[in-house]
Amino acid sequence: MKPNPNTAWNPARLDVRAFAQAGASVNADDPMGLFERLKDELHPESGAADLPGVHWQAHGALRAASEGGEPAVWLHLQAETVAPLTCQRCLGAVETPLQVDRWFRFVADEATAAAEDNDCEEDLLPLEPRPSLYELLEDELLMALPLVPMHDACPVPVSMQSGDVAAADGPVEEQRPHPFAALSRLKK
Repeated sequence: MKPNPNTAWNPARLDVRAFAQAGASVNADDPMGLFERLKDELHPESGAADLPGVHWQAHGALRAASEGGEPAVWLHLQAETVAPLTCQRCLGAVETPLQVDRWFRFVADEATAAAEDNDCEEDLLPLEPRPSLYELLEDELLMALPLVPMHDACPVPVSMQSGDVAAADGPVEEQRPHPFAALSRLKK
């Protein structure tokens, strides 16, 4: 994934502290094909040329620390796209809007993030190693995927039955008697 040449900030390895101190913003429209893990979740018949782009933006900010210390480094990440997922009812492609709108607070290192994680509601990330906005964005888009993507109304009739399709067209098996049917006669 290549950084946007129109900015001085490298989204692939962002210096978040400097980004926040500058109150900087970066935005881009990247092809969905750049996000490999997200691409693996898409409908198999979605060609690379047919995939929509991912519009995203990131804003850095410093906020006063609650304990009067050094200002906290924050990153606001927003993204939107439409992903062609596999409908779990008809197995066709279903266009699913995905939106991300998240704030992240950055701390000195992983140990600090782990120590503070249980006591705060926001998402904590370490400043080092420098994060990739592309990887962070892909993680958030993956978490925005629905558990069971489905059309509101499938474009093709759906047969709601289980079993092997060939067996449904074959001969019908005789109904076997229920194993406890003999016990019901004893109750009388």
